[in-house]
Amino acid sequence: MRNIDDVLIRLRAEFVDMPGLRLRVDQVQRLCGVERTLCQQILDVLVHEKFLAHSDGHYARLTRAQHSHHSRVDLDRHSNRL
Repeated sequence: MRNIDDVLIRLRAEFVDMPGLRLRVDQVQRLCGVERTLCQQILDVLVHEKFLAHSDGHYARLTRAQHSHHSRVDLDRHSNRL
């Protein structure tokens, strides 16, 4: 079994090296050679870190513009509660 840190480094490098890369869980699983549960956990970590975004069954790199947009949306939601 591969070390989780090795897989995280590999995935970050793949997404940085190939802008616009969009992968499904099964594709990431094959790319990294890990079982599905571990693969999903790793993807969840990268989404939580806001490195990846998940949409329509695909994972893609979250760009700065997208990150800023999400932050504004979160701020707008928070402001509406006040």
